[in-house]
Formats: sequence, C-alpha cells, structure tokens
Amino acid sequence: MALKDMEALAGEAGQPAFRGRQLFRWIQRGETDFRKMTDLPEVFIHYLQEEAGADSLRTIRAQVSKTDGTRKFLFGLSDGAAVESVFMKYKYGNTVCVSSQAGCRMGCAFCASGLNGLQRGLRPGEILSQILDVEREAGDPVSHLVVMGTGEPFDNYENVTRALALLHDPKGRNMSYRNMTVSTCGVVPGIQRFTREFPQVNLAVSLHAPTDEQRSRIMPVNKRWPLDVLIPACREAAERTGRRVTFEYALIHGVNDRREDADALLERLSGCLCHVNLIPLNEVSETGFVSAGRKRARSFMDYLTAHGMPATVRRQLGADIQGACGQLRFENSKNNN
Repeated sequence: MALKDMEALAGEAGQPAFRGRQLFRWIQRGETDFRKMTDLPEVFIHYLQEEAGADSLRTIRAQVSKTDGTRKFLFGLSDGAAVESVFMKYKYGNTVCVSSQAGCRMGCAFCASGLNGLQRGLRPGEILSQILDVEREAGDPVSHLVVMGTGEPFDNYENVTRALALLHDPKGRNMSYRNMTVSTCGVVPGIQRFTREFPQVNLAVSLHAPTDEQRSRIMPVNKRWPLDVLIPACREAAERTGRRVTFEYALIHGVNDRREDADALLERLSGCLCHVNLIPLNEVSETGFVSAGRKRARSFMDYLTAHGMPATVRRQLGADIQGACGQLRFENSKNNN
C-alpha cells in the first residue's frame, strides 16, 4: 500500500491521517507485528489485527557463501510459489537482488529461471518483502536494489514500478532511484515506457550475443524484438535519460566468446552511451552450456576496452551457493516433485 492508501485505511478505522503515516513508516522499516508499533493507539492496533495483514515471506532455505559472505534465500509465497533473493556486500553498500516473478516465460536457453515456466508475477508487497526480509535475516541494512532475479520485470511492469515508487517514497525508505537497477531481456515497449517514467533508475539489458542469428538461438525474445529494434531503443533511452545503458553479456564457451564476436559487439554498440558487463556464465547442468571462464572474460574485456568500449568483468559472488538466477528455486522444485 502506498502512503495515501494507509492514510485512507486510518480514516476507515476512525483515525486521523497521521496514524496512516506512522503505520507506513513502521511497514517500510520491516515491522510486521502491529503490537510492536509503539506509537499507534490500542484501538487502531486492534483494527489492524482484525482487518489488515503485514506478513513476511516464509524462508524455505538460506545459504551463506564461505568465500565472500553472499547470502541467498529461497522464500515461499502464500500460494506455495517460491522466489529467490540474493544479499551481496560491495564497497559502496549492501545490495539485494530481487525476483519480479515466480518463474519466467522468456525461455532464455542458458538460464535456470524459466526451466519450469512462469507461475505468476509478484505483487508489489512480495517484491518489497524480499528486501525487508533479507535485511532482517542478514542483520545488515540495504542501500541498493537490483531487479535481476527470476522473472522479466517488464512482463510485470505495474507491480514492479509500484514497488520501486514505494521504496523511493521520502516518508518511507527514501531509497534513491539512482541506487536501483532494473534488468530486462529486451522487451522494447517496456524499455521505452520505463525510461520515460523512471529516468533516474539504471537500466540493464541482457544482450548476450552480437548478432540476431546467435541471439535468437539462445534468447527467444529476440525474434519479437531483434537487435535492429532493441539497440536503437537503448540508444534512445540513453539519450532521453542521459544515463548509460549497461549491457549484460554472459560469456558461453563456443557460443559468443570468440574474437569475431567481440568485433561484432563493438560494431553493434558503436556510438552508444553504454557499458558492457561481462559475466562468466554460471553453469546450470540442465542447459548444457559451459562457461567461457574468467580468464577468457578478462581477455574479452581487454579487447573491448582497447577498442574504446567501456567494459568490466562482473565480480563473481555466491558461486558456491548456486548464485545464478533460478538455480535454488529449480532444485527445490525437483525435490518436491
């Protein structure tokens, strides 16, 4: 619920609007027990207990990396679906990677997220609860958000953007939009709408191949919005917002990691305000794809930067706890079948 909704809820309970604002602050802090909201009057607490709910997600499984402290959580939803969230520590602050859907229907061939298809999109509260529950479980505050977990955010646009707006609300968490990143596999209408409505939020695009032939083979979304449509939309987004677009590029051995692939990528992105984030593929045995490895990724990066393209190799976090999107959820589904 947005602030105005909680003010209206207070009014329905015969309370002044400021009680709704107090409730909003408690919820944004992650408090789910109305009895612990110490500045609310007893009559309002009783009303909330009878008429409202502020539930946490159910922690099915939690893992902690022995190498870097990354934490991965499998959360259960009220209808039996499950989603993953990842807590990561960086020098600039703590980041939570959240899921936007239970499952995914985009069908990227190398990704575990869509192996069981799409169950449903998450509601705003379920997206926000991942942040609040991870904070509570990890015992550390979160300053940055990435929507890069299971699901395609622009396939659940209204709920995702409502969650971002709630997180940004100055009377709530007051998280800067500049500390948020949303990743899409290339849903062009979503990119166009999102960069108009949320120009300060960082945009990441899962590219993963420099040609339509390669990309359509591993990413079915490319058949709907091929590169000659996607890349111009990204250029327009960068021009509209004044912010660079990050292109995610998972390096897959023998698929997209050759020198000619780097040359094609340079040509494709020439003149675009962007950054290439190279990712040594997190291998998922069910897909059959093999990682190109970090040494190959660094060589690929050096070649791009030598030719004027800003590029980095993503820091590998949580490799020992199934850090890739969908792995823990998929394993859980196999165990329950």
